[in-house]
Amino acid sequence: MYFTNERLGSHAKDPAVVKFKGKYYLYYTVRYTDVNKIGVGIASSDDLDNWTDLGELPITMECEKVGIGAPGAVIIGDRLHLFYQTYGDFRTNAICHAWSENGTDFVKDKANPIFRPSADWCCGRAIDADLCVFNGKLYMYFATRDHAMKIQKIGGAVASVDSDLSAGSFSQISNQSLLSPELVWEGECIEAPATVVNNGRMFMFYGGSYNCTPQQIGVAVSDDGKFFRRVFAEPFIRCGKEGSWNSSESGHPYAFRDDDGKVYLFYQGSSDKGRTWYLTKCLIDFDKDNIPYVVKYDIEP
Repeated sequence: MYFTNERLGSHAKDPAVVKFKGKYYLYYTVRYTDVNKIGVGIASSDDLDNWTDLGELPITMECEKVGIGAPGAVIIGDRLHLFYQTYGDFRTNAICHAWSENGTDFVKDKANPIFRPSADWCCGRAIDADLCVFNGKLYMYFATRDHAMKIQKIGGAVASVDSDLSAGSFSQISNQSLLSPELVWEGECIEAPATVVNNGRMFMFYGGSYNCTPQQIGVAVSDDGKFFRRVFAEPFIRCGKEGSWNSSESGHPYAFRDDDGKVYLFYQGSSDKGRTWYLTKCLIDFDKDNIPYVVKYDIEP
């Protein structure tokens, strides 16, 4: 399990992991205990198990003044692109963009935030960005809410991989949700999309139900990046038993494929209804029918 340093307290959420120029980088949500603000932490590793704290993404823009978090990352060419959300009024949360050539120092888009969905099918907010190159295009999935601010659901946008990924680069995939809560265990929330491509199909892992209600992890699949169907009716990864490190939640997944082809699912857990948050991972694989399964947990759920 990983949680942040003593200065920031035991609060590590919303993981995003990439391998960039020979090193693994972890971007995640932190809470500043001195100013009661949310930020994006940065850590590095040589083995995916032992992480070194590298500080945080500086909060420098007007749209970031209440805080930033829930990062998503993608490598395109020789740049690492980071997408993260603003905080504040629920209806105005939106996605910002920054890029880096070394994994730690970022240049922010001057037009941030660069994306929010149209408000004709949702409330207009966008959080929990996840990026996936699929069929030659860059797909961005995000969580939003209905107009009543009750139901959390997944939307999507697409951009050319050759674009600068700035404001105007992304267009909505559809004027409706791509995945919304339907199963009993999903409650009123599907969020934190986490995509990986395997054998020509896109798999989307997601957090079902709001934080600590409990949230558990589901998975859906798509052949085109637009139409998704659930692979299982039950959670792919459940919360833990009472008294365990993740008894309140196993949620907010992030799918990472390493250079050797192995796929890891990073996710967050809490044992105390969200007062403390940890990160962990498990190794997953796909069977002969292209169905995902867990090979090994770092820590059993």
